Amino acid sequence: MEFRIAGRWLLMGALSAFAAAPAIAQPAKGPLVLAAASLQESLTAAADAWAAKGNPRPVLSFAASSVLARQIDAGAPADLFISADEQWMDYLAGRQLIAPGTRTNFLTNTLVLVAPTSQPFKLAITPGFALAAALGSGRLAMADPDAVPAGKYGKAALTSLGVWSSVESKVVRAENVRAALLLVARDEAAAGIVYATDARATTDVVVVGSFPATSHAPIVYPLAQLASSRHRDAAAFRTFLLSPAGQQVFARYGFGTQ
Repeated sequence: MEFRIAGRWLLMGALSAFAAAPAIAQPAKGPLVLAAASLQESLTAAADAWAAKGNPRPVLSFAASSVLARQIDAGAPADLFISADEQWMDYLAGRQLIAPGTRTNFLTNTLVLVAPTSQPFKLAITPGFALAAALGSGRLAMADPDAVPAGKYGKAALTSLGVWSSVESKVVRAENVRAALLLVARDEAAAGIVYATDARATTDVVVVGSFPATSHAPIVYPLAQLASSRHRDAAAFRTFLLSPAGQQVFARYGFGTQ
């Protein structure tokens, strides 16, 4: 009996000590960043570099710029937004949803035509180039050319070069540029139009050629802090992204910096 009573007191004491012990602190979360899908590897590396300095690691969410901008407009909480074009940043600015004085263009990119590594082909990208013939019965993967920046740049380039009408019926419209890249990587499309940095993200595609810079609007990535941002580190992380150290991270992944 004495043993059982003692055991009961020991158990009660252990439970009391556990209840009195302070809760294990959860790691602090950094600012929430909504970013264009093409920034997955580079922005992840930048967030890791920021966290390595002892800061809470930013929370990253990637999707098409059009999708993210509409989410922000609908009230989705976030601290920073990085778009793959200026139009969707203009969309938010027109609704007073970005913090004044925080918008800046900080990255550039180029547009390329890719093919599956298993079925490469050669084709010079010039006015009137025979893209339709190269595709044959295959499909051309693109981000949605009516809304997503990569798709809009791609349609503009094909239109400028005089071949859009010949391939429009072959286009597979993907939700974002990485989805288009995946279709090509899986041999589900004969070719695709993506950013040069996307093509570097996988060995399952090869670059057929680059589109002339004059065939589409400049590919620029604007960054801004959102008006609704409340995270104390939002401005500091934005400053880091724009710093030489931050710019070096993006340059390693093939982005141009400004």
